[in-house]
Amino acid sequence: MRELLAAMKALADENRLRVVSALNGRELCLCQIVALLGLATSTVSRHMSILHQARLVESRKEGRWNYFRLDENAPKGVAAVLEAVVLELKRDSVGREDAKRLREILKLDPETLCRSQSECKR
Repeated sequence: MRELLAAMKALADENRLRVVSALNGRELCLCQIVALLGLATSTVSRHMSILHQARLVESRKEGRWNYFRLDENAPKGVAAVLEAVVLELKRDSVGREDAKRLREILKLDPETLCRSQSECKR
């Protein structure tokens, strides 16, 4: 019950729902998620931390890049919630727009994308 409650609390935010949908079936770099949501890197990092603590996503670091994907070891009830979120956002206008935008983002090199984000410029 605690795991399901933690997942529900983590998903009680539109941006985190959008991230879960975007991560369905793929791994994304933090800068790609930032570009998708159009939020500050620090804000997206906080969202990702909340999702990670709820065991909805897992992360890996490769050099200076942070990659995220849905947690394959999520508790059974939580996995069912994630499936429902993904299905619902496929039908929603925001979810469809995100999918279209993500296709464009995925065409870009992550390093180039990161450099174009103001917080990544040196």
